[in-house]
Amino acid sequence: MSSADPQAALAALAEERVDHRFKGLPPDASGTTVGALAAEGRNLFTGGFTTPVLALSAERLEHNLTLMRTYTERHGLAFAPHGKTSMAPQLFARQVAHGAWGITLAVPHQVRVARAFGVRRIFLGNELVDPAALRWLSRELDSDPDFRFVCYVDSTEGVAQMDRALRGAQRPVDVVVELAAGAEARTGVRTEAECAAVADAVAAASSLRLVGVAGYEGEVPGASPAAVTAWLRRLTALAAEFDAAGRFGDVDGIVVSAGGSAWFDAVAEVFEEIPVLSKPVLKLLRSGAYVSHDDGQYRDRTPFNRVPEEGALQAAFTLWAQVVSRPTPHQAFLNAGKRDAAFDLHLPQPHTVRGPDGATRPADGITVTALSDQHAWVSTESAGDLAVGDWVGLGLSHPCTIFDKWQLIPQATADGTVTDYIRTFF
Repeated sequence: MSSADPQAALAALAEERVDHRFKGLPPDASGTTVGALAAEGRNLFTGGFTTPVLALSAERLEHNLTLMRTYTERHGLAFAPHGKTSMAPQLFARQVAHGAWGITLAVPHQVRVARAFGVRRIFLGNELVDPAALRWLSRELDSDPDFRFVCYVDSTEGVAQMDRALRGAQRPVDVVVELAAGAEARTGVRTEAECAAVADAVAAASSLRLVGVAGYEGEVPGASPAAVTAWLRRLTALAAEFDAAGRFGDVDGIVVSAGGSAWFDAVAEVFEEIPVLSKPVLKLLRSGAYVSHDDGQYRDRTPFNRVPEEGALQAAFTLWAQVVSRPTPHQAFLNAGKRDAAFDLHLPQPHTVRGPDGATRPADGITVTALSDQHAWVSTESAGDLAVGDWVGLGLSHPCTIFDKWQLIPQATADGTVTDYIRTFF
């Protein structure tokens, strides 16, 4: 089965009916199609939405998409943003429309989602040895000559298992040797000599084709500018060594790929140093968290903190929760918890209080101290800081665990007008 028509598949999302599956949406909209509800342009605060409700800023989303397009173009990088962050085909389409080469993914299910929405270029930033997934992939490649797929390999045994599962395939699967970021890192080949052995195994496998090298610098132990740069230079040197040895055969271009969301400035700097090789080099960056950015992990770790002259990403998510209990002058409880808010790296950070009259004020003196499944524990400096019924806007940390708790996310402008609904597929 070849990929769907992208426009038709995305349009079909607008025909889905709003119902009990989608938390935070107006109860009186049940049975309405998503497209019809978006056309109403309801206000997030006065249009019947219930708390907790996660909102994605339309303006900040567009800012982030545009900034990374400008950044990658300025530095001569191809861009395949990591789709595991959002698993939102509408955002995949916007990323491609903003110049992305394709979409990076992590597991076969995510690839199937992307293909169902017409994504034609996919980089799987992981090894793939599942026979059923490989057989499905082979059928996709054989049925669609425009589909480009690349994945990691990091062992001769993995190569052998792929080759067995792909026996009889018409098109070979393109692979890159993954160089580990260190002896204690995650996946990847630990030494250059072992990389060569894996490359030899690929050359002997009729169902595979070696097209480059890749890795993830975020796994460098004790990551620092010097350590990350040193590892990236190992990666680019490996590409040059493989090319000099003729390991890339008849490929049209050589893929060299790295880049999470914390060190893409180092990737840009080192990839600029790649020497002229025998074939054009696709310098592929894979950062994904930029699309929504955040109010914690990536606010603190974004490379734009080191190169502020290049711009700044903006946190695009706010989780709105309501004060449901005020048992003491210094304690309050909100109706959002671990089921609603990312909490793996940092607790939510209150930034705005909205009263019943619509007036807003900074959330000064208000701190989330813990999360239960359905409650946020809040400390307040004084009794007047919060009242039962107030809405509290929470900044969240770690985009990858914000998106996955919400199936349908209102996209709202600064005045609260909801202009679209973003569907996720986790």
